[in-house]
Amino acid sequence: MPVTTEPVVELTGDEATGRSRAIGTARFVLTKIAGGLVSLFLVVVLGFFLFRALPGNPIRALTGDSQTSLEQIERLKAEWSLDQPLLTQFFDYLGDLLHGDLGTSFKYKQPVSDLIATRLGPTLLLTGTALILSVALGLWLGTRAAWRHGGRFDRWSTSSALVLWSVPTFWLGLIMLMVFSVGLDLFPTAGMNTPGGVEGFGPAVLDVAHHLVLPAVTLTAVVYAQYLMVMRSSLLEEMNADYLTTARAKGLTDDQVRRRHAVPNALLPTITIIFLHTGLLVAGAVTVETVFTWPGLGLLTYVAIGFPDYPLLQGSMIVLASAVVVMNVLADIAYRFFDPRVRRT
Repeated sequence: MPVTTEPVVELTGDEATGRSRAIGTARFVLTKIAGGLVSLFLVVVLGFFLFRALPGNPIRALTGDSQTSLEQIERLKAEWSLDQPLLTQFFDYLGDLLHGDLGTSFKYKQPVSDLIATRLGPTLLLTGTALILSVALGLWLGTRAAWRHGGRFDRWSTSSALVLWSVPTFWLGLIMLMVFSVGLDLFPTAGMNTPGGVEGFGPAVLDVAHHLVLPAVTLTAVVYAQYLMVMRSSLLEEMNADYLTTARAKGLTDDQVRRRHAVPNALLPTITIIFLHTGLLVAGAVTVETVFTWPGLGLLTYVAIGFPDYPLLQGSMIVLASAVVVMNVLADIAYRFFDPRVRRT
């Protein structure tokens, strides 16, 4: 009886290399995701214990009366599970967190997840606007500064950017308020909408945009310098490359050489910075939102610190830390895909 054997499929060199790279990429992505999850777990652990070291007594803040009896205080502690040992509270919190329950706010008496959901939109609007403006401004100015290295525009743009970068965000926000809101009366001093609201979709959108100008410009002014300096540095490294000399020898104009060849290659490090800073921008909106009373997650966190509202602080910290961790992971993955030199390692 004849014996049948399966044909042996041999991979060519290119196929073997491609499979090896795919396995390496998958392993790299999984490693980064696992590292991000570990970072988030450490944030949860540290946040839980550090927030309880904050000055202030949430029970006193809940009662608002120094004459509250001990019986009432004990009853409130039992209601909010603050009478349990700290480790017991921690493990109970972890169990709730695994089921998607962030707890109930001491101050607002509402689920933390609902509070965060209502405040996340304004924060994303503010930080998204600031990110688009800062990236566009930083890349444009960085490209022009590098292409005219040593000139007046280069000196002016880099000096201005470094000065704004070093200015404390809250101080710049207060200056903007005093000059453009109080002094010139051009923009509102606080909030996201005019009290009482405006009628119609178009006027409502313009009203929000009017309130958005100062906080978005403040955040943009502090952030764009990073993109400018990275883009400028990257483009300066590319300017003396041989492929640019070849492109000029083919008859391309200086503008074509810059747009088609130099800038795309110089964008690689900047892409990484954009991903990295997006998460930090969301987490760093606390100061700007507090100064301009912008009703986002940053202002909610600031109010929770003053209470102190442990569940709300923990939930806000998880969301803000998640933004930073996710963007860090995406930055590593994106750089591996965008830069072929990294994929070969």
